[in-house]
Amino acid sequence: MGTTRIAAVAGHFGADIGRALDKLAGIVERLAADGVDLLVLPDATLGGYLGDLRNPDPASWPEAIDPDGPEIRMLCRMAGDMTVCVGYAEAAAGGRRYNAAVCLTGDGVLGRHRKVHQPAGEHLAYAAGDRFAAFDSPVGRLGMLIDYDKTFPESARTLALDGARTIAALSAWPASVTDRASRMPNDRQSRLFDLYDQARAAENQVVLASSNQTGVTGSLRFLGQAKVVGPGGDILAKTWSKGGLAVADIDIDAEVDRARRVLRHLDERRTDTYHNLLRDRANR
Repeated sequence: MGTTRIAAVAGHFGADIGRALDKLAGIVERLAADGVDLLVLPDATLGGYLGDLRNPDPASWPEAIDPDGPEIRMLCRMAGDMTVCVGYAEAAAGGRRYNAAVCLTGDGVLGRHRKVHQPAGEHLAYAAGDRFAAFDSPVGRLGMLIDYDKTFPESARTLALDGARTIAALSAWPASVTDRASRMPNDRQSRLFDLYDQARAAENQVVLASSNQTGVTGSLRFLGQAKVVGPGGDILAKTWSKGGLAVADIDIDAEVDRARRVLRHLDERRTDTYHNLLRDRANR
């Protein structure tokens, strides 16, 4: 497949979907001219995120849109040959809403993900997804995670076992709500965000592209820290707390194959010894 140019975005996207689409048109056009093959945008790029995780106000919940509606079709037209992963609030049957992500090109939708793991009071605003699945794309086999999903090793591991060689981790990840640090680099969530990105890439020997929101929404201050991580856990490109792009050129197949040449984490698992992995939470 050769070298893939990956761009992960750190940026602020608020409640105005029309404004976000206008902003995205400029971003995609510029990055297409720069030869970007895979663009990973933050969670909640279309419609913004919640302003309070502990007690989200229904009046300020992000607008939920049709997963096959005009906004997604417009993004497909924008994308052209580029593979684009973007987060939004999905409207579903029965009045349900999901924190969701879609991966698309000019040819249409390639894959979808609904956030599975929900922190604090997010369940008040969104239903939970129920699966992790990889899919084929022009940049190879790909999987997506949203926010808190990447805290759980099983999430990325499931995607890797499904053949994903690249994981797009889309986030609206805030600084610590309960133990806020005066400086962002000292924030506990800032450290964890980087740790999870590197660990999920290294333990599965995959490439990981991590995006995130920036700025402030309600009581939440978002971290930024977009990055591209290699299959050895090495950070290839990174932004800090302000908006920006982390861009890296990598031969995904060659680097994943090289990482797995001697130590093959997926093949060398001892599943016969992991006796309690599927134990129901109620039986703990």
